[in-house]
Parts: sequence; structure tokens; C-alpha cells
Amino acid sequence: MSSDSSYLRVARPQDIQNPAQRRIFRAFEMLPGVLAWSTFLLLVAASRFWPEQTSLALIAFIIFWFLRTLYFLAHLIAGYRQTQEYQRVDWQRKLELLVFPRPALPSLDSWQNLWHLVILPTVDEPYEILRDSIRALQYSGWPRERLIVVVAFEEHAGEIAQANAAAVEAEFNNVFGHLLTTFHPDHIPGELRGKGANESWAARQAQKLIIDQNNIPYEHVVASVFDCDTRAERQFFHCLAYHYLTCDAPLRSSFQPIPLYTNNIWHAPALAYILSFSATFWQMIQQARPEALITYSSHSMGFKPLTEVGFWQENVVSEDSRIFYQCLLRFDGNWQVVPLHFFVTMDANIAPTFWQTMKNQYRQQRRWAYGAENIPYLLFGFLKNKKIPFRVKWRYGFHIIEGFHSWATHPLILFVLGWLPLWLGARSFTFTVLSYNLPQIASAFMNFSLIGVAGSMYLSVVLMPQRETPLSWKEKILLPLRWILGPLTILISTIPALDAETRLMLGKYMGFWVTPKLRNPHKTKNK
Repeated sequence: MSSDSSYLRVARPQDIQNPAQRRIFRAFEMLPGVLAWSTFLLLVAASRFWPEQTSLALIAFIIFWFLRTLYFLAHLIAGYRQTQEYQRVDWQRKLELLVFPRPALPSLDSWQNLWHLVILPTVDEPYEILRDSIRALQYSGWPRERLIVVVAFEEHAGEIAQANAAAVEAEFNNVFGHLLTTFHPDHIPGELRGKGANESWAARQAQKLIIDQNNIPYEHVVASVFDCDTRAERQFFHCLAYHYLTCDAPLRSSFQPIPLYTNNIWHAPALAYILSFSATFWQMIQQARPEALITYSSHSMGFKPLTEVGFWQENVVSEDSRIFYQCLLRFDGNWQVVPLHFFVTMDANIAPTFWQTMKNQYRQQRRWAYGAENIPYLLFGFLKNKKIPFRVKWRYGFHIIEGFHSWATHPLILFVLGWLPLWLGARSFTFTVLSYNLPQIASAFMNFSLIGVAGSMYLSVVLMPQRETPLSWKEKILLPLRWILGPLTILISTIPALDAETRLMLGKYMGFWVTPKLRNPHKTKNK
């Protein structure tokens, strides 16, 4: 690791003392927004002055997008098959067949001596949501005496947090090996009010009050941070433990399950339904592409490297992905994400009214897209750390820049700006064969790409949880037909991405927006 490790905690240019380095970091901050807007401006200018060449380039782009759709669909199918295989495995039996000690963990003599630390950060969510998540831990199948559960409240949530903490302690006292409720103090200098600061506070309290006091070796603890609505499926911790014990570098690895937003999916309107499953499907695709996989939402890692890296960064919005880049830089590029083809179920983002749901979806998508703040962090870290191999820098640098650029630009080019040569080109261009063929070719490939929508339609129906009341024949027809709105949801997700990257480009930094949790909007309306 570089002797100067202060860059590992940098969030914004003002965190850097050296003026020249501060300007470099600021330039990296502007990069995603500049690339996106430059793409649009270049397309407008090219469509006006070089419509023929631009049309050919757009046709090539459409063909590329079609092939990429097929590529992603193949990975989605592969990811789904992997999840089906994981569901059929008896993970406890596989643990029982392991031979100890393990080469990478010589001090551990049995899988039953492995501890799981689970942190549930929360603000003022309804207690029923917390209770369901904790009950899922209770009935996960992992030996309860080897579970450390930390419910991490925010001090600024006041009486609601105090009441929820009291309810947690009353209902789940003596259920787990250790249960701890923490209250993250407000207004700590240098912190951003958000999930990362709360998680880190909770982890340090668990370290001090439980792990250190009981002399538990750090390498014997696997730390998982969940959203407060995350429900661990039965055998999840057995599956996680097996991968922790059998991967080539357990103390240089994160472990990523697949979030499935179905806890309240039956109450989600069509657009929220599609956006929720789209997020799941994207993670399933990424699981089949380990070279591009990073941590997201609910994730796990060994407690020892977590302490070595200084826990989650307290002054950023996207702490879930930032922890991966922290480890990548801290350990000189020697960090990986091990895919767990295992679902953890979460809540879809819904609200009491349709328009409030759409507003919340926009804000959630924008917060996710603000993960572009990792671009300057990563590129600046690559400059500072000379020990990281160039191939590692190139791989992760390319994936993060290309990913955020395509998120903010591709859908707008495909559905709107791709027609610019016809609108802006010289009048003589409109009478050419190329101007006639552009919409024909675009429509043909867009129609062919509907195979991706068909695949998503099928998997969303398969992954829907059972409902207490059976579906009517009309509901069975309308449920998959929601995916007709798929192109609209793509635009809904790309506009907040452009918004987030533009804010970062202009130095209009965002805070952490907490997604409101709601299980049944109809009950709220009735009240």
C-alpha cells in the first residue's frame, strides 16, 4: 500500500490539502458529466453538419446495442440458472463435509465456530419492517448463538428510534448470541448524515462491546450489512460461510448476494414493478460477470479486512460500492467480489400514491446514479497507489466510466437523439437512401431486442412470491404485460442518472436520501 493513505478517506476536493491534487480530483469529478453532455453536443453538431456519417455511426451503435442486449440476456439466463442450482444445495451439509483447518484460516477449527455479524441500519422505519428482518435472522437456520445482530439507529430520529429500539430489545432479547442496539450521534465533524456513517458507528460499537470483550478473533467473524427491510432467506448464512471458508482469499474478498425486491411487490404499480425487477436482473447479470461485479446494497466481508480499511466511509452517499473501492486501493488491487447466487428479499420502492411513488423512484435512481462519485475517488486513488497493476486499473477504470456513461446516455440516444440526422440534417439528406433506411434499420433491431423484454417478462413472473389470494384470469394476463412499459422505465432511470452526473460536474453535491419504507399503501390510504 502507498505510504500516504490519506487519500483512502477522500470524498470531495476540499479534503485534499495539495492545490494541484485538489484540481486533479475536481477534474475527475467533472468527467462523467462532461462525457455525457459532450456526447449529446457532438451528436447534435454531427447530425447537422455530417448527417450521412452520423447515420452510419448510429446504425452501428444500434447494432452494438442489440448485440449487447443478447449478451446481457445470456448472462441473465445463466444467472437465473445459478440461483436455481443454489436453492437445491444443502449448504449445511457442504459445510459439514469441509476439512479443517482451512489453509487461508488456520486458526478456525470448525465451521460452527464462525460468527456472523449482521448490521441493520435504520432511521424511523415502521417497527414491523425491522421485526420481519430480525425474525428472518432468527429462523435463518444458522446457530443463533453464533449470530451477532446490531440494529443501528440514528440519534436524530428521536422518540421513534427509541421506541423501536425498546421493542427490539423486548422481543428479541436472549434470541441471539449477542443483540445490540446502537444510536449514531448526530453532527459528528467530517461525517455526512447517511447510511455509511451509521454502519461504521455500529460496527465499531460491536467491535468494542462484543467482539473484543469476548476475545473473538476478527478472522472468525463475517460482517454483513443489510438494509433494514432485508430478509435473509433460510440457509443464506450457511451459503455465505461456505464461500468464505472455501474461496481462495477470504480476507481479500467481499460476498455479494442478489437483492430481490419482492417483500411488497404485489402492491407496486406497473412502473415501480418493472424498475424493481430491473434492478434485480441487472445484479443477476453482474453476478455472471465477476470481472465487473462490485458490492451493492446488502453485502458481506470478513471483519478483519473491514477493520483494516477503517470501516465504511462516513462522508459519502454510495457507501455500499465505496467499500469495494476502499478495499481495492487499500490492498493494492488485491480485492475481489465473490458472487453469491442467493436471493435476499427487500422492499420495492412504493408510496401511498402513484405520483409519490414515481417521485420516490426518481430520487432513489438518482441516489444510485450518484455512485458516479466513485469515479474521481478511484482514478485519484490509482494515481496515488503505484503498486496496483496497470491491468487492474484499466479494468476497473473502464468498467466504472463506461457503466455510468452508458446509463446516462444510451437510452436517450436510442429513443430520442438517434433521429437527429433526420431532424437537423440538410434538406438534401432527407431524400437519400440512407435517410430512408435509418428508421427502418433502427425499428428492425429495436423489435428484435424485444427478446430481452420477453426474457424479463418471464423471469419476473417466475420470481413473484406467492400471494394469499389466488390470481384472477385478468391479473394473470396483465401481470406480464406490464413489461410493455419497459422502454419508458429505461428513460425514467436514465434522466436521474444524467441529473446526478450533472450535479457532480457542477459541484452541487448531494446528501443521502433515505428511501421511505412502505409495505401496503392501501392500508395507509384507508387510515
